[in-house]
Amino acid sequence: MTFREYLTQQQQRIDAELDRLVPQETTPPETIHRAMRYSLFAGGKRIRPTLCLEAARVISPQAAGVEAAACALEMVHTYSLIHDDLPALDNDDLRRGKPTCHKVFGEAMAILAGDALLTLAFRVLSELEGVDAGRRAQMVFELAAAAGTPGGMIAGQVWDLEGEGKTPSAELLERIHRAKTGALLKASVRIGAICAGADAEDLEALSRYGGHVGLAFQIVDDLLDVESTPEQLGKTPGKDAAQHKITFPAVYGLEESRRMAEREASQAEAALERFGARAARLRELARLIVDRSA
Repeated sequence: MTFREYLTQQQQRIDAELDRLVPQETTPPETIHRAMRYSLFAGGKRIRPTLCLEAARVISPQAAGVEAAACALEMVHTYSLIHDDLPALDNDDLRRGKPTCHKVFGEAMAILAGDALLTLAFRVLSELEGVDAGRRAQMVFELAAAAGTPGGMIAGQVWDLEGEGKTPSAELLERIHRAKTGALLKASVRIGAICAGADAEDLEALSRYGGHVGLAFQIVDDLLDVESTPEQLGKTPGKDAAQHKITFPAVYGLEESRRMAEREASQAEAALERFGARAARLRELARLIVDRSA
């Protein structure tokens, strides 16, 4: 199976499980479920849940509950996109090439759709079948830490907002993006490994991989915002510069940012050495993150 075929297979697997876990559009109250599903199924590469599935497979090919755990990550990611697009934050009209949730359902319903996805994610983790209570609790902790504060996505969003218009610095840049983007990507790998019963050494190696992948992802995101068209990006490009955000190109320039992304991907691959051929797909995912065009 080629890597592209593998990615398509994983996306189909994740979408089928999301369809099972998320209330159908006909479930009352219908409007909120339409809004949740509109954003969840609007497209996307499903990188976070795929990282989760693959990290689990490296540890145990038959890990129970991992598909649902992977979907919890996608729910939290989608919630963050819905809220990021709101007028009070990034104020964007497009996401994945489609009108944003608040443009279709209104701001109030978009806020509630994000809230509902976040809440559902923790319910899903708490109810994982075939996973003992200790590991379920650890996964809930990992997701909460990655999504919240002081070192997770919410903290990164706050630093990002407060950094607008400030003189870009390498220290603030890394603090923003290790929290805003990197924390959830790293948690995706850790949650998959925990779900599969990884020991301390394997979990540490996969955590290093996730940390490097997370930073590479954000560097490339910043580059795409500068270099892509709306059609390629699926959202409005150039907003980082327009809002005077602190980004990797703003601090390091385009060429050095590209070199940094390559270095992070190489370090991610090096962290997988102990797993040998079992980690081939994780290596390919690291390369995809750096080489993606949108």
